[in-house]
Amino acid sequence: MSTSTRRASAQRGRAARAAKVWRRSATHATWLVIAVATSTSFAQTSSPTIVRELVATWQRAGTDLLDVAEAMPENAAGTTTWAIGPLVNSATPPFCTNARSGRRKVAAAIGGALRGIEPGSAKAAEVKRVLQAEGLWSPYLEVGIGPDAEVFTKGPVLSAVGWGADIGLHPVSTWNNPEPEVVLAIASTGRIVGATLGNDVNLRDVEGRSALLLSKAKDNNASAALGPFVRLFDDGFSLEDVSRVEVGLAVEGKDGFSLEGASSMSRISRSPAELVAAAMGPHHQYPDGMALYLGTMFVPSKDRDRPGSGFTHKSGDIVTISAPGLGRLVNRVRLSTECAPWAYGASHLMRDLARAELI
Repeated sequence: MSTSTRRASAQRGRAARAAKVWRRSATHATWLVIAVATSTSFAQTSSPTIVRELVATWQRAGTDLLDVAEAMPENAAGTTTWAIGPLVNSATPPFCTNARSGRRKVAAAIGGALRGIEPGSAKAAEVKRVLQAEGLWSPYLEVGIGPDAEVFTKGPVLSAVGWGADIGLHPVSTWNNPEPEVVLAIASTGRIVGATLGNDVNLRDVEGRSALLLSKAKDNNASAALGPFVRLFDDGFSLEDVSRVEVGLAVEGKDGFSLEGASSMSRISRSPAELVAAAMGPHHQYPDGMALYLGTMFVPSKDRDRPGSGFTHKSGDIVTISAPGLGRLVNRVRLSTECAPWAYGASHLMRDLARAELI
């Protein structure tokens, strides 16, 4: 038996034992194969096709053994962007009838001033001065055109949900929205190895009350959805493709409401690689790697219940996020208290791996 044949046989054996662990863990731990694939030894000998097929077998987030973080996107396309939406969150109360007029007021003050601005540049500093004088500066614009990108933890290891799962809204929220995003899979060395889709479920009213409530707005049970698979980079799909991808969003409600939108990665002024560098490096390590949401350009504004009220989710909404080459991520919206509780952690995984003689 040749060396390559023995290697292939050993890999199949490892995959079979891993599959047993996944069955016992009730669809958790699908990141195991990807985590192995990003290690030096396995990456040199394994087939990316085999890895993709194994991961696609399970309807669970394909990043289970990674820390889940998010980078706030920086926009280079002016007023029809993410920067206005969060600013309106803090400028207008949730569901107030003047939400739309408030958005127009902020947009008019900024005009096209954000177009082409390099974050942290002298021009960005001048725009900040003007907006501060108008009383329109906010923490969101600071991370949008200031020198530092915002990076925060979206969810701990093994907490994300995948394709077909329920996604959760904290019960205190009455104004919330989906956020369609590309999510990078990053090895502990900082090497970007692949991408998937994500729904960064957001509570606009909670975050709008105070930027210090970001963790309550972002990190709740079932509030991070990832999938339908992790596409590893190769000659047919690379980080360059990610930087140009357009992410689509569709929301279908039981009340007959529908919403469609899109978020273009090409309009983000900081590149995916720059956002990764802001998240990890000599200043901050992730020894198990990380899944990094790259942020969204889409802020829903279509009225749902009454004119001027804007958009918010209702229980039972079906959210579909899609992108060429990355498939479709589909989830149903419920309260986080009604979603399946997160009950499978790292200790459970280690015990299952030990029983399967994988460690």
